Amino acid sequence: MHALDWTMICAYFALMIVIGWWSHKRVSDVKDFFTAGGRMPWWLAGISHHMSGYSAVLFVAYAGVAYTSGVTVYFWGFASIGIGVGIGSWLFAARWNRLRSKLGVASPLEYLAKRYNVPTQQALAWSGSLLKIFDIAAKWFAVATLLHVFAGLDYNLGILITGAVTLVYCTIGGLWADALTDFGQFVIQAIAAIVMIVVVLGKLGGISALWTMWDKLPAGHVDPVTSKYTTIFLLVYVLVKTLEYNGGMWNLAQRYMAAPTTQEAKRGARLSSALYLLWPLVLMFPMFAAPLLIPGIKDPTQSYAIMTTTFLPPGLIGLVLAGIFSHTMAMVSSDANAISAVITRDMIPAMFRRTRQWTDVQGLKAARITTVVFVALTMLVATQAQNLGGVLQIVVNWVAALMGPISIPLLLGMLPWFRKCGPRAALISWAGGLIDYALVYYVFKANQTVLVATPILVSLVLYVGLGLLAPERSDAADEIVDTVNTADDVVGRKQEGTTVPA
Repeated sequence: MHALDWTMICAYFALMIVIGWWSHKRVSDVKDFFTAGGRMPWWLAGISHHMSGYSAVLFVAYAGVAYTSGVTVYFWGFASIGIGVGIGSWLFAARWNRLRSKLGVASPLEYLAKRYNVPTQQALAWSGSLLKIFDIAAKWFAVATLLHVFAGLDYNLGILITGAVTLVYCTIGGLWADALTDFGQFVIQAIAAIVMIVVVLGKLGGISALWTMWDKLPAGHVDPVTSKYTTIFLLVYVLVKTLEYNGGMWNLAQRYMAAPTTQEAKRGARLSSALYLLWPLVLMFPMFAAPLLIPGIKDPTQSYAIMTTTFLPPGLIGLVLAGIFSHTMAMVSSDANAISAVITRDMIPAMFRRTRQWTDVQGLKAARITTVVFVALTMLVATQAQNLGGVLQIVVNWVAALMGPISIPLLLGMLPWFRKCGPRAALISWAGGLIDYALVYYVFKANQTVLVATPILVSLVLYVGLGLLAPERSDAADEIVDTVNTADDVVGRKQEGTTVPA
């Protein structure tokens, strides 16, 4: 890379640290650190939700799928998220917000101790945290892959640089720093994406390529589904992403919790949904065109990076790389904040009784220390990503398949239709989904569709079935469910002493 490219990258990193330091002044206690004190405007919550949902994996693993299989990756990889978040804007956004505003919850898993019991909360916390270590490690490795292609940088050094910068701003600024850097990163990424599209269109003969390119692509590249990425795979992915992006991925629940009101939480979710349906098409157009511009490359996962280094002049390469960094740093910093919340608010108090009396200062210090340790651990695991099967293996086969068993008790536990599903249903459905994954992956060696579909479907059947056949209810669980399902205006009218229709 040219000196201008490195200057662009360094300026980007410096801007992220400055935003983090400014955000530091807005964090006075644990609730500020984890939920922005419930003061995040809907548009910022929506953009932050969107930016925190995908990473450099888009420009590596998904770019490889776009190169070999075409537009199918958009439908199962991003349209499924847009649909899922749209469903969540109606079903989950307001309920997450009420957990914070009415019950003072600061961690996405904090309510589970009363909704089910402490063992259930701990099972989900430990398994979800362990899964996230590998998920984030895959993101670091994806960034390191791009740095290696762009600048010949050693993989481990690339992991260290991006991890260290992210660690600085997310540790000192908490969720405010995450959200504000998400917004800055969105702007930078938008400029970079537009630059890349202009260059690619120039190589393809002009703006008419937007509608003439598709007939020239290899056979099957314009099909929404393929023999590998089937219709069933797509439908299952919609279910997985509905759970994952509405709270199963804990950092995204925080965006709903951080909004001032339930209405703003819903508006933020709708904005994020629209962005997931539209914005990936902008980002991925150059990836779809790659077979026409750089045919026959050995490693399809390097296609986007090769196009960037081949077609862009000095300075703009650094801009595009900064835009790629933005996604990973947005996702990882928000993940780190969410995991820190779970560890600090849910896991440590369950293990050490005296930590339940921590002051605000002690809690905030513990949150920052936990963030440092967690991110450092993910960076260490990232150095072994190739030995774990590579980026796509981790993100699709591991995370997508295991997210369902962890998410189902967490999200469905808020809904009134499942109030009879107690701790027995939660634990058995969680364990059943994980056992099923182990069987189909290690014993039966099933294809990708079966691997992703069966754990979540088994977990869902067990959870719902046990709620019907062996119902469990408690006053504490009913109180939680009633609270998150009572509209804010109803509460206000009750407090005023007015009659409220049943």
